[in-house]
Amino acid sequence: MPPESSITPLARTYVRLIRTHLRAVADPNKSGPMQVYMKTDMPFYGVQKPQRSAILKEIRKAHPITSRDDYRSVVIALWNLPHREEKYLAISTAQAFPKLIERDHIPMYEQMIREGAWWDFVDDLAIRLVGRAVLDARKKNQTWPSTLMDTWINDDDMWIRRSAIIMQVLHKEHTDEERLFTYCIDHMHETDFFIRKAIGWALRAHSYINPTGVKKFLKQHKSDLSGLSYREGARALVRKGKM
Repeated sequence: MPPESSITPLARTYVRLIRTHLRAVADPNKSGPMQVYMKTDMPFYGVQKPQRSAILKEIRKAHPITSRDDYRSVVIALWNLPHREEKYLAISTAQAFPKLIERDHIPMYEQMIREGAWWDFVDDLAIRLVGRAVLDARKKNQTWPSTLMDTWINDDDMWIRRSAIIMQVLHKEHTDEERLFTYCIDHMHETDFFIRKAIGWALRAHSYINPTGVKKFLKQHKSDLSGLSYREGARALVRKGKM
């Protein structure tokens, strides 16, 4: 957590209110199974997503975040709390103020990906935060997203590489198809489940936009793609009778 002096008053308010609300609805009967499902020793309150969403909706309506300093301070302060739901709410809070999802905050999102190092954290950070900033920049014809993606896909951290592959899954017609296919080819040799799943997911998402291109890619590389990547990538095409 940042030094006490760097935590803004609004961040203190968010921490206090979120912890109070989570404690009030905590369910010990759910916390254990949630830990088991996520394969983690990190403590849970036992508060599921609908309740967390309601908590955040109430707090952000009463205490909107309008400045970059408050945005960073609130997100980091929540992220550094010990319970998993508090970290989930750090990510949800970051998403709740889309005007503040921007390039300058990508180092913060990246740190959270590296520290979170599990799919329940990484996927929303990559897709709904980094991916959102990349998409907005691409629509403005800014070039930095390509540099960022090319750096991340070659990172030693598997979760950063996964993020580079999946960050475009909501980009639709703005997807950089050349990079998507190149990343899939360059990393189809990886044996990690989360990379193989990411490749399939990214291809499946793009198949809604360019089914012909994805079908051609899958056929060309079927012998090199893992079974998981191929099945995931082809799922929507098979369902629509196009494979």
